[in-house]
Amino acid sequence: MTGMSGQVWVSLISLGGVVLGGSLSYLVQHRTQLSAERAEQQRQQLALSEARRGERLALLERFVEVGAQAERSAFSRPSEWEDTDAWFLTTRDVMNRLWVAERLIRIQFPLPVHDAARAYSLDLNRTVWEGLPDGESVRDYLENNRLAFLDAARAVMG
Repeated sequence: MTGMSGQVWVSLISLGGVVLGGSLSYLVQHRTQLSAERAEQQRQQLALSEARRGERLALLERFVEVGAQAERSAFSRPSEWEDTDAWFLTTRDVMNRLWVAERLIRIQFPLPVHDAARAYSLDLNRTVWEGLPDGESVRDYLENNRLAFLDAARAVMG
């Protein structure tokens, strides 16, 4: 009976070692899988963040480009114009694109950036369509809100 009892103990110890080893193996694999999943989530989050940054940069470039075109329209504004003049037709297209770009800024950026873009757009709109009083400079009139927009965008983009 002692021989059999020893065999039972050896079998139980052996079984315990298999259970312990299997449990440790499971825990290590589970931890490794969780780490891999976390790393994949972080990679995807970083990729999404970079894609959004790229979209924002493209939108800023579009807004700045259209804003520059609108400024050129303001500088070349004739004292009198008709709805059929080339200046009006070109400027109307530019101002429509500026309106769209400004709305897209609102969608993609925090409100302080949009508020600055809006103020700059309103200045451009006034300057282009209404003109400025004699002696007032287009560049000087637009400078403050243009710089405020660029500063706000830079702060958000980092």
